[in-house]
Amino acid sequence: MNKRSGTESKQKIMKAAMDVFSRKGYAKANIREIARTAGISIGGVYLYFKNKEDLYRNLIKERKISLRDAIETTLSQPRTAAESLSAFIKLYLDYAVKHKEFIILHIREHGFSFGAHEKRQFFSQQRKLIEKIIHRGIQSGEFRKCNPEQMATILMGSLRGVVLSIALDDAHITPEMLSELVYRGLLAVGR
Repeated sequence: MNKRSGTESKQKIMKAAMDVFSRKGYAKANIREIARTAGISIGGVYLYFKNKEDLYRNLIKERKISLRDAIETTLSQPRTAAESLSAFIKLYLDYAVKHKEFIILHIREHGFSFGAHEKRQFFSQQRKLIEKIIHRGIQSGEFRKCNPEQMATILMGSLRGVVLSIALDDAHITPEMLSELVYRGLLAVGR
């Protein structure tokens, strides 16, 4: 098997796994159905993944890498700090809407403890990106002086809460709505 067809086969399996896990849940999903959905033999799945848990963990890892790469690509473009922060918020919320079923599945079947160490690392990296944007905004005079680390922690916590609201409560929260709150707050001008 050449590298290209191996990569294609692995992507087919991952796509099929997302479909099967989202429809049936982790507990009811099995390698046989994932293989059938991917159009690959069961043995073909085991060439890439040790078992269902390994496949699931790889799927989560791939989703985090995909989001991280999209954010890094977006933030590498020349933008003001405010534009960068708005782009970050938009990507984050768009991702939640696009992968809502998978987020629900993960929360429903695994709670918040599954892969806790990896999640902490991922959210810490995201918080540090926000912190850099805020720091740059303070230096450029776009943002008021504040503690960038504390503000990034608050914003990241808010984003995570909004993602949960989108996934669990079917809340309709747009990136613009959240950006409006971040930039303008609730207080009337002059108060």
